[in-house]
Amino acid sequence: MPEGDVVWLTARRLHDALASRVMRVAELRVPRFATADLTGRRVNEVIPRGKHLLTRIEGGLTLHTHLRMDGEWHLYRAGTRPRGGPAWQIRALLGNDAWLAVGYRLGIVELLRTEDEARAVGHLGPDLLGPDWDLAEAVRRLSADAERPIGEALLDQRNLAGIGNLYKSEVLFLRGVSPWRPVGGVTELPPTVEYARRLLHANKEGPGQVTTGVARRGESTWVYGRAGRPCRRCGSPIERAAQGGEPYERVTFWCPHCQT
Repeated sequence: MPEGDVVWLTARRLHDALASRVMRVAELRVPRFATADLTGRRVNEVIPRGKHLLTRIEGGLTLHTHLRMDGEWHLYRAGTRPRGGPAWQIRALLGNDAWLAVGYRLGIVELLRTEDEARAVGHLGPDLLGPDWDLAEAVRRLSADAERPIGEALLDQRNLAGIGNLYKSEVLFLRGVSPWRPVGGVTELPPTVEYARRLLHANKEGPGQVTTGVARRGESTWVYGRAGRPCRRCGSPIERAAQGGEPYERVTFWCPHCQT
């Protein structure tokens, strides 16, 4: 899932391929920005902000993209034909003399002035993998609505940026907290939030998302994606249910015995 760790690694790879190089190819295949001409401009940097990607371009421009549920950026050597999916799924192409970056199924593609980036990401809370990480501020934001279920509150990017459904389910299991428990009833909220940050940091360099310490397929998570299967700790069947109102409803996984 493209959560904060996946976006962090994507940003680093894009930065290594594009930064300080002049674009020879620059296509934004969305109606609003289809005529934008970025060729000949240098990419200054690519940085992550929670689940958002900001590609800062010479001349005070920023390409803001978001992977949503199934978006991806693929990198190819210049002159290589993209193979990440059908051409109609391509939303952006950025290329230089060495590399071609191809964005497939991107949920957001917009071009804005760099000075206006706050319009796109200014609402986000502290970034779990960012230089602005502030545990106290994240806890303050979460605690502002004490009656909200902790599973919903952790996914609200206005509280803290980067955590998604997988890590939300996993960290709450590891802390023994039901996703339905109100935020005000989580007695050790700071350690719970810090645990989420540790999980993202542990996976940001790697190809997978592992919370159990075992990378083998089918063994990498405690509860996520394991509905109906026995809990790895107590043997109780893992449960699954929708949580949150539209349009923010997400499926959550938990052990009813281990998570009170």
